[in-house]
Amino acid sequence: MCRHLGWLGDPVSVASLVSEPANGLLVQSYAPRRQKHGLMNADGWGVGFFSSDVPDGTPRRWRSATPLWGDASFASVAPALRGGCIVAAVRSASIGMPIEASASAPFTDGQWLLSHNGLVDRAALPLSPHAESTNDSALLAALIFDRGIDRLADTIAEVAAADPAARLNILAANGSRMVATTWGDTLSVLSRADGTVLASEPYDDDPRWRELPDRHLISVDGASDVELIPLKGP
Repeated sequence: MCRHLGWLGDPVSVASLVSEPANGLLVQSYAPRRQKHGLMNADGWGVGFFSSDVPDGTPRRWRSATPLWGDASFASVAPALRGGCIVAAVRSASIGMPIEASASAPFTDGQWLLSHNGLVDRAALPLSPHAESTNDSALLAALIFDRGIDRLADTIAEVAAADPAARLNILAANGSRMVATTWGDTLSVLSRADGTVLASEPYDDDPRWRELPDRHLISVDGASDVELIPLKGP
């Protein structure tokens, strides 16, 4: 239960995607328009981005356990943070899950940034020494990283078989590619002249936004080539 967003294209500021749009993640943290589960996302947030200023291609992250609307430091710095590939999320923690910065997306294996919008029974997920926290999203991220992003469709199908009630919207990016799934929650795409946005819900009323169908794998390559592949599962 969260809202997330991914960008692939020309370098843009984090603020232009998260805090400046009329219904960006900042607004979605307290007044989401299309969220099916939960009323707000006040249990943390995170932003990760790839920048040409980092020669080894390692993603940079900024995560917090506090509400996004209360972080004045982020508000002042976000316009200066730029990247051609960005993943950001605001979090609504499930009952019993820890509220800590390490439980907020995006998670990383050093090459990919990954966010999970949904819910999954932790009993359906293996324990992993690579998990950044003990919440369901961190365990799921560790499983996906351990299995490999190229096996994302199979991993989602297996987790869904183990927990038929799971909601498994994934958004991942590695600097040159974005991959996402729709499984139980919303995801929309906006194709702009300078790149592509994937988001749990549109950040403005641009008529070019398209809602993507449920139970699909979405692949974005080259900032504009969007491919949809049906997912198999129970």
